[in-house]
Amino acid sequence: MKKALFTLFTLFSPLACAHEGVELGPNGGRILEFSKDETLHGELTLKDGRFHITLLDKDMKPVAVSSQTLTATTGDRQSPQKLSVEKTAQGFSLPVVKEGEWLILQYRAEASAKPVTARFEFNTAICEECKAVEWLCKCKP
Repeated sequence: MKKALFTLFTLFSPLACAHEGVELGPNGGRILEFSKDETLHGELTLKDGRFHITLLDKDMKPVAVSSQTLTATTGDRQSPQKLSVEKTAQGFSLPVVKEGEWLILQYRAEASAKPVTARFEFNTAICEECKAVEWLCKCKP
């Protein structure tokens, strides 16, 4: 019994104490995975009151946007809200969600492809260690 409790404590205590510590891209944005094998990423940045997602390959180099699609949803499970996503030359642009809300992104390499889902919480609290907002925290998790 003691061993089971110790195991549970060691598994979940870092989650209670840790802050974000996320992977950052070449432009200082948060990296989201848009593939199952880490060959395509999205770098999420915030500019002019909108989220911008730049598509990046496995070497973190920009990928041209052509037939790819992205859908975005926020809100709670009882009343999810679809966000309008605009395609740009570098990726996608969409409205910023409310502080503390989750953003669910579904990326498709083409219209008939299975979607890859990425989730992101817009946590704007300030990290005490690196002084960045938590959704862009530079610290190790």
